[in-house]
Amino acid sequence: MKKERAVITAKRGFTLIELLIVIAILAVLATAVVLVLNPVELIKQARDSTRISDLAALNSSIALYLSDVANPAFTAVGKCTSGATKPASMTQTCTQSSSTVVSGGGWVPIDFTSISSGSPLAKLPMDPNNGATTCTNTLSICMYVFASNTSEQYELNASMESTKYKTSGGSDVESDTKDGGTDNDWYEVGNSLSL
Repeated sequence: MKKERAVITAKRGFTLIELLIVIAILAVLATAVVLVLNPVELIKQARDSTRISDLAALNSSIALYLSDVANPAFTAVGKCTSGATKPASMTQTCTQSSSTVVSGGGWVPIDFTSISSGSPLAKLPMDPNNGATTCTNTLSICMYVFASNTSEQYELNASMESTKYKTSGGSDVESDTKDGGTDNDWYEVGNSLSL
């Protein structure tokens, strides 16, 4: 019995050097994971995906409005933005609004409640980073833009943040060759992409 105790007490734990080596290896691995995954870029990509989804839903809703309402009319013609303030350099003829109501008083001046089946949207979408200056458009402000020159021609715009969606290459959704618009700094959808 005494021999067993002697053997048990002779075992020892890790040395300080062994612990420091393990900590150093874990630090290198953690740094590599952060550099490879780049969480800031992933967040920007998520917001860009939301922008594309929001504009697709809004575009479908406007198309439904134009096909369903007998005399479609936008309550304003010009450019309207989703931001609380518009950039000084932006020519805008609509009243500035950050309202999300779908009855014509929101930042998109269309009364979606006049659609026979009711409004397809509960509220107008807002840019996920609305008002921030991280977007790459010529105005450098994150916002959605509704532009119209007649009661039936419109364009919806958003600016992307992530390098995946904004830079030249296969995934650049702002590119005119991708979205069919006339401005490489904006993602454009609608039925008249030259507004």
